[in-house]
Amino acid sequence: MDEQPESVTEPATAGRALDRRAELSEFLRTRRARLKPEDVGLPDFGRHRRVPGLRREELAQLAGVSVAYYTRLEQGNGRNVSAEVLDSIARALRLSDAEHAHLTHLAKPKQHKKKPAGRAQQARTSLQHLLDSMDGVPAYIGGRRSDILAWNRMAAALFGDWAQLAPAERNWARMVFLRPDYRELFVDWEQKAIDMVSYLRMDAGCHPDDPKLSALVGELSVKSEEFRRLWATHDVKEKGHGVKRMHHPLVGDLSLSFESFRLADDGEQTLITYHAEPGSPSAEALRLLASWGTDATRAGTESAAPKR
Repeated sequence: MDEQPESVTEPATAGRALDRRAELSEFLRTRRARLKPEDVGLPDFGRHRRVPGLRREELAQLAGVSVAYYTRLEQGNGRNVSAEVLDSIARALRLSDAEHAHLTHLAKPKQHKKKPAGRAQQARTSLQHLLDSMDGVPAYIGGRRSDILAWNRMAAALFGDWAQLAPAERNWARMVFLRPDYRELFVDWEQKAIDMVSYLRMDAGCHPDDPKLSALVGELSVKSEEFRRLWATHDVKEKGHGVKRMHHPLVGDLSLSFESFRLADDGEQTLITYHAEPGSPSAEALRLLASWGTDATRAGTESAAPKR
């Protein structure tokens, strides 16, 4: 018999932490919903299904666990689940490596070392010196919740002068979803938005009790319909490198490759760099931004600002 359709979890709000059990339940349900019997070699007898995707009993059969056991897990009770069972369920659901890690974080959360209350993330002074030495290469240090902790002159010339923003506003998710100039900067804005939400989902899996993350999700859920839609998909992925196409208000179109390097002594901070193919129009555009220096930063910020 088909199970009844489940309701969708409401977005977190600023007043409460993310509910890890609800996150686990919704993640498993949405991963199961995207699979069809023919995708996993099961017969489909053509009967009407009240819910999309595989039934719980079909998924349990594929994973080699009882229906009751899997049902308890999908209801958010992962307290006693073993790593071996999670591996089996991940294979049955055809999870990616990032999704598998997210499932493990939700079902078997690690105890993180608590940092002093009120202490904000900061990039080391030596990292700022490293950024400043990277002439012609836009680079910055990203932290938890997509916060921007430090950057160099070229990053400011490319993305806008983050020094003019309040520290709380130096956040990629807020800028992507709430600022029209960033919607215009990224040629494929939808993909950038998907990447941002996927990153926040991964962060939420590792730190579901983070009140600042909950507040950010709550704010974006209220202010952005696109964020609410993407957050409800429960999609997660890690993207350490790739290509971003941008349309800069001063130098026009750019195609830049990015690389991400997680710091060995602080896994919550990442160095992100952008570079262009040598001899390409994008390389010439970066050279122009470098030669204009702070004038380009100021002019770019002014021309990218929303018209009033």
